[in-house]
Amino acid sequence: MIQEIEYKQVGQFEKSKFEKIHSEIFPDSTIASKLVANEIATLIKQKQQEGNLCVLGLATGSSPIKVYEELVSLHKSGELSFSNVVTFNLDEYYPMDIEHQQSYYHFMHQHLFDHIDINPENINIPDGTVPLEEMDQYCIDYEMKIKQYGGIDFQLLGIGRTGHIGFNEPGSHPNSGTRIITLDHVTRSDASSDFNGMENVPKKAVTMGINTIMKSRRVLLLAWGHKKATVVKQTIEGQITPNIPASFLQQHKNTTIILDDEAASELTRIKTPWLVDQCIWKEQLKFKAVTWLSQEISKPILKLTDKDYNDNGMSSLLAVEGSSYDLNIKIFNKLQHTITGWPGGKPNADDTNRPERAEPAKKRVLIFSPHPDDDVISMGGTFLRLIDQGHDVHVVYQTSGNIAVTDDEALKFSEVAKKFQSSQEGPFDKVITFLKSKNQGDIDIPEVRLIKGLIRRMESLGATRYFGLPDEKVYFLDLPFYETGKIKKNPLGKEDVKITEDIINQIKPHQIYAAGDLADPHGTHKVCLDAIFAAVENQKNNTYMNDCWVWLYRGAWQEWDVSEIEMAVPLSPLEVSKKTNAILYHQSQKDRVMFQGEDSREFWLRARERNRNTAELYDKLGLADYEAIEAFKRYIF
Repeated sequence: MIQEIEYKQVGQFEKSKFEKIHSEIFPDSTIASKLVANEIATLIKQKQQEGNLCVLGLATGSSPIKVYEELVSLHKSGELSFSNVVTFNLDEYYPMDIEHQQSYYHFMHQHLFDHIDINPENINIPDGTVPLEEMDQYCIDYEMKIKQYGGIDFQLLGIGRTGHIGFNEPGSHPNSGTRIITLDHVTRSDASSDFNGMENVPKKAVTMGINTIMKSRRVLLLAWGHKKATVVKQTIEGQITPNIPASFLQQHKNTTIILDDEAASELTRIKTPWLVDQCIWKEQLKFKAVTWLSQEISKPILKLTDKDYNDNGMSSLLAVEGSSYDLNIKIFNKLQHTITGWPGGKPNADDTNRPERAEPAKKRVLIFSPHPDDDVISMGGTFLRLIDQGHDVHVVYQTSGNIAVTDDEALKFSEVAKKFQSSQEGPFDKVITFLKSKNQGDIDIPEVRLIKGLIRRMESLGATRYFGLPDEKVYFLDLPFYETGKIKKNPLGKEDVKITEDIINQIKPHQIYAAGDLADPHGTHKVCLDAIFAAVENQKNNTYMNDCWVWLYRGAWQEWDVSEIEMAVPLSPLEVSKKTNAILYHQSQKDRVMFQGEDSREFWLRARERNRNTAELYDKLGLADYEAIEAFKRYIF
């Protein structure tokens, strides 16, 4: 059943002592997006019944895409007409031609306008081609046109990591109107993957101002994913400040912020609910609270006192548990039992308190890697340990990863291969000619995608051979959703799930390892994980699936919170060194990483420091001091 959002009357929603804007949290963005689309559709229909126009302020970026998909679906099913709708988009890059694939003009037509019955004359998008000397007047005219339509009825927003709404970057004034602005470095960095490099991202943009947005009669802001969690907390709980432009929405009388679980993860009521209200102290919440307290006051778990609990809003927990002494031992033991040097299970051992089963002693292990390097980056030490301990390990690379290979890298390999050709004309000539004449935004021809995919495939085989894994136990799925030749991928399809099911059926694994990291800049990890979840669900009635456990690892961008970790595999210095060497086999991803997100470090360095940080955290909580730790969370299907 779809949850209903209770939009309270202006100023009537209950504010906690922490939150200053009405917010609603949903398990995932799909459900939330449908509800947002339904609210927009209801408004449009209401205006139609009244014989009035409906003026919508629209946003771009990844956040509203599913909202637009749902609106298109409602229109195609005959439930919704846009004949009375007028739209004003928030912003556009500058300079930017409307034909450019990264223009917001192109985005809006691709995701919405080309699929509905809106009058083209009612579409208003800031023009990124207006000469700079005419821009001031153009912006005034844009503002005046909004006023002529009576203002914006409903304004849809996303939020950037800088806290920007529209392109109102930190420092924007609350009285600002539509204008040209300079983009923040963080904003340009976040957009770099879409433009194939930071150097191609425009430095300026045209945007509606804060004051323009605040005049909207209804404002709804969307935020998905853990990368938005910090700025969401600052927006909802922090002080109103130009440094977080979205915080001005605290002064708007009809704003709702819609979040998924990850975007809401830093809110006080989610991260530390005991500070907000009375809690039902379930075992997982106890574990989360005690590990949080240990980190918060920098004390090992076994040294926490009654006073520490009472001083940090956790007296009710002690009332349930009796004493800090007993509680500390209980939580310490639970954390200690996550640690194992036997990720495939320790043979002939009591596995009562171990994260994995002892039997079968030799397991068939299936490691899924979304890109051709996630396996070694995220769980290279565990991968190596599983091989060394005699398990039947198989590695599956779900996508080719070709989009993450630079043109220069592909050109270099093509020119080397060309030198070995006996004929004067061959397949590499076409590749070389294309790459040397390629313009920004051009889609790679199939031959170029093949070269780039083969580069990553051979790098993967180099790494797996280094670990001692035979080539016949390495599989390349090249899932169709990824093979678009563009940065934007297709949605998960039935064929993607079928291919994933087939490899699971072929191996019949006792263990599946999969990337539970949803923070990669492109969303490929999530689609790959959804394919695995769907495949597992479809196959769970097969007998062999009764003996299959699924373990999720995190990727290059984040680690599990300690309260979520169910298996922690310590690594020796030698294993860390071997893991690093395996990552370095992926030379196309070294030095110039195309899609690295907000972290500028190379993947091998990120992985090493992340694993070391996890080990240090365990040490600070009072456990043994290991060189490094890789962490996993079990998925129950």
